[in-house]
Amino acid sequence: MPKFVFLWTDLVLWLLVAAVAVYVRHVLRNANLRSTWRHVTHHAPAMCSAVVLIAFMAVALLDSIHFRPRLPAVDVAGGQSAVAYSTRTWSLLDTLLAHAIEAREKTYSAPLAYTSFQKETAIVDGREVRDFPRLAFGGAHLADPAAQWRADLARRSALGLAGGLAAALLLTLAVAALRARRLGVAPSRALAELLAGHTDVPWRPMLATAALLLMFIGWITAIWPGYHPFGTDRTGNDVLYQALKSIRTGVVIGSLSTVATLPLAILLGVLAGYFKGWVDDAIQYFYTVLSSIPPVLLIAALVLLIQVWIDQNPQWFDTGLERAEFRLFLLCLILGLTGWATLCRLLRAETMKVAELEYVQAARAFGVGHWQVMRRHILPNVMHLVLIVAVLDFSALVLYEAVLSYVGVGVDPTSSSFGSMINLARSEMSRDPAVWWNLASAFVFMLALVLAANLFADGVREAFDPRARAFRPRRVALKAAR
Repeated sequence: MPKFVFLWTDLVLWLLVAAVAVYVRHVLRNANLRSTWRHVTHHAPAMCSAVVLIAFMAVALLDSIHFRPRLPAVDVAGGQSAVAYSTRTWSLLDTLLAHAIEAREKTYSAPLAYTSFQKETAIVDGREVRDFPRLAFGGAHLADPAAQWRADLARRSALGLAGGLAAALLLTLAVAALRARRLGVAPSRALAELLAGHTDVPWRPMLATAALLLMFIGWITAIWPGYHPFGTDRTGNDVLYQALKSIRTGVVIGSLSTVATLPLAILLGVLAGYFKGWVDDAIQYFYTVLSSIPPVLLIAALVLLIQVWIDQNPQWFDTGLERAEFRLFLLCLILGLTGWATLCRLLRAETMKVAELEYVQAARAFGVGHWQVMRRHILPNVMHLVLIVAVLDFSALVLYEAVLSYVGVGVDPTSSSFGSMINLARSEMSRDPAVWWNLASAFVFMLALVLAANLFADGVREAFDPRARAFRPRRVALKAAR
């Protein structure tokens, strides 16, 4: 039985998942919220993006279950076995990708290559020969790589894509069967409506997105055991493995930092808009001064102070991973506590409008306390802004982490992140020939995550913002009239 390791970021991330589940249950019980979210489920780009975000979240959650494997028992005096655990902390994702961790090369290798990217000197028949050496793992199963490489890649790719397509077909049939059971129609009719796109929920584009993801997963599954799909980095580590490990960092930064922003922004924004007067002036002065400080300088100063404190207290951490994750957790808190000003301004303006409505004035006239008015009447009517800004800030914070890691004040250097990969690629792109695949991998994965979050945020904004919701049908009607 391994020893489970409960990191700060793991606990908070799983608590956020539980909070989302509770919120979904609340939405299902609330008619108004259910009607609003129905607009999101009818928004095709948002739902396709939700499929991509679920895939990213699944990878992040698999990488958020950590444990230390139990070492083989050692007999000691008295016939008892001493229980010992490995000093290395593994995640469930590491266990699934153990072959990628073990398949370490000497240095750079291009994607799908079977030779190293750099020439080495070898002694052949008593003479020094410079050539590209064979990789230790990439293409090691090939007896004659020059003749077998192309055919082997084609065979593996075909099998992987076919497997992904078969999984997508099964998923489509499962969705059609569930719709047929729910609507009480024949499965063939439900499948025909699904393929024709005659459904309220955009199942066809969602299934197409899922099919592309499954085909990519199938291709990777077929290729990875024999090659490095995205090449290797300077130390010979698999780049695809590093990119998958960076997903968790991006998700943790985006979600935890957003949650850390909310308490201070909601409290100060509602107080400023409700009480006005000197309370409003004091809060405005506070976030104006905070906004005047360059965010990068403020965050860098706080991160460096935290790093000094961590270095002076190594006894707090059993492993290097716990040390790195604690720094990541504090970085999320810093980003949250320094980025609340924008949401605070929006909530202040919205609270001022809501506070002047008739039912709020009536409640105050009947002697209802200020805190009760804010809890019952003000806060529920400004939560749509909180939700919109929270979803929009997620992608911004993912990009912000990349900038911070690029300048050296982001996550721990031992942690995998998109910013660290981009920082490493800074010197690699200046080589001749350039090592481009590290930067390309970070760019593609970060683009997919941020773009999906932005498109989903657009759907949420149109659903919860009355003005955006009112504009969309009008725009569609004008296009139809033309």
